[in-house]
Amino acid sequence: MSDGESGSGTARSGRTGRRPGNTDTRAAILDAARIRFADTGFDKTSIRAIAGDADVDPALVHHYFGTKQQLFAAVVEFPADPEATLNAVDRAPLDELGPTIVRAVVGVWDSPAGPGIVAMVRSMFGGGEMNLARSFLLQVVLERVRARIATPADDGRARVALAAAQMVGVLTARKIVGIEPLASMPIDEVVAAVGPSMQRYLTGDIGTGGA
Repeated sequence: MSDGESGSGTARSGRTGRRPGNTDTRAAILDAARIRFADTGFDKTSIRAIAGDADVDPALVHHYFGTKQQLFAAVVEFPADPEATLNAVDRAPLDELGPTIVRAVVGVWDSPAGPGIVAMVRSMFGGGEMNLARSFLLQVVLERVRARIATPADDGRARVALAAAQMVGVLTARKIVGIEPLASMPIDEVVAAVGPSMQRYLTGDIGTGGA
């Protein structure tokens, strides 16, 4: 190949000016995403906008991080992939949503990722700088559940707030304070005890007129 051909090939391969994929690129994407999510929120942030800020092709963002939800989880350093839990919620019949959420969430807490989640919650309780983590929980996790239960008469916001409060209480008692017997209760027993309450919050009568 002649020098001219080599130069032409280089020009073609670099015509977009995008940086190639490497460790620095991954860090640049995370930095760009962190700023975008903080400035404009999850819903108004696009993968294309993040890619533009990081000077990479959008396909590289998907290559490194998958979905926008997974990228957000990486930005807040959430210690588990949220898609597995959210997919379980998506697949659950509406009348089994409460127990499904309890099983999926408690299963993550009891997994090797659990200590990282507990550390994140402790930081939030302690007033740490966790705005993005709160946004992740509100705009990704709870919004995914809310979309399942919303009706024309009830947007579901009060319902997911009550459900979240229930799960935060269980997490605090089981993993942070260590209240027995809940702290060592088998997951099947937790699901049996808490699942019906979660189901009522999500689809039953909560006294707000939205049922």
